[in-house]
Formats: sequence, structure tokens, C-alpha cells
Amino acid sequence: MADKEISYADLKALLGKSQSLLVVDVRSKEEVDRGHITGSIHIPVDTVESALALDPEEFKTKYGVTKPPLDAPELVFHCQMGRRGGVATDKAHDLGFLKARNYAGGFKEWSEKEGR
Repeated sequence: MADKEISYADLKALLGKSQSLLVVDVRSKEEVDRGHITGSIHIPVDTVESALALDPEEFKTKYGVTKPPLDAPELVFHCQMGRRGGVATDKAHDLGFLKARNYAGGFKEWSEKEGR
């Protein structure tokens, strides 16, 4: 479904203006250590479900950011190429985060467009 995805241009625009945007990097720690989208938080894909099930206080303690509400309009997952981000987005939808989206271009596209 297209509405479950966000483009590079849309994500870039949100990063510039949105206070409530939460970008979740679901790649492995090794991948994240090689580079990441500024401002993103790291929740590996296999822990997304348990992370989103934490109560808000635990979530904030663990990830350093406020847990998004179920109706968060700007919750974006991404991985390297799009597949794991899609898996994470589906998990979020299953948990009731109905507006969660996947940045399908992933960090691969991001780093190409950002020139790093």
C-alpha cells in the first residue's frame, strides 16, 4: 500500500520542519555505526514490537525520546533498502500505529541523495 510509504523528498521536508517526527532506524548496530539519518533512533527490526509495547516512561528511558502516540502522524521506519523497514511498519500497524510509514528508499537512497 502506497500510503504506508514515504518518499525521500517528503521525509527530507518533514525533517526540516516537524517537531513530532520520529524516524526509527531498524538496521543492525553495525549498519547504524557506519552512518545514519540525523535525529533517528535505533530500534533493531526484531525488537520493534517489544519497543512499541513498552510503557511511555520505559520507552523514554530506553530510547531517549517520547514514545509516539498510536495516532502519531509522523512515525517513519527505515532500514538499508526498504524490506526490514516494511516489516517494522507492518508490526507498528498491527499494534495500532495506523499512520506509521516506511521510508522505502532506505539509508542506501538517503546516503546517495545526501552525498555521504
